[in-house]
Amino acid sequence: MDIGKLKWSGFAGGLVYWLFVAWSVSRNPWFSFWRNALSDLGGARATSPWIYNAGLVVTSFFVLAFAVYLISTALNKAQTVGGAYISVSAIFLALIGIFHEGTKPHVFVSTYFFVQFFLGTLIYGLGLRRNVRVASLVLFALAVIGTLFKWPSTALLETYEIILVMAFTLVVALSGGGER
Repeated sequence: MDIGKLKWSGFAGGLVYWLFVAWSVSRNPWFSFWRNALSDLGGARATSPWIYNAGLVVTSFFVLAFAVYLISTALNKAQTVGGAYISVSAIFLALIGIFHEGTKPHVFVSTYFFVQFFLGTLIYGLGLRRNVRVASLVLFALAVIGTLFKWPSTALLETYEIILVMAFTLVVALSGGGER
């Protein structure tokens, strides 16, 4: 298998995630990006909560494939460690779907998905050439800054952070990441 093809798996995973969100929103007309959390689509109130939760698990495989790409093409320790953090984030992403809204571990696993991914972004970025390193550092800073604002809803904050996740995966895919 050509490992280079996996560089697009992170961005593809983001697109797959949003397809599951759209499908879930279509089944839950009460949902509002302005009042809810995205995880509400997988909670007890939702019609067919399995759609949203399965979408998280499916997306986690794409994130894991992206992490495999990062680690396999790493040129230094920072890239390897950053890719490892992102692989851990894939596990937490799957756990969000397993420990859905309303279960005790939900807040922990959903928070740690973002923490692990953005720490991976920071560490991986430190091992990249200058222009891509700067992009990674800016995306990490924007992720941290985003948590400092009061958002109208959790869904809007989550959407902002997911856009940053997708931006990182796109930057890496377009730059070739650690590939020689």
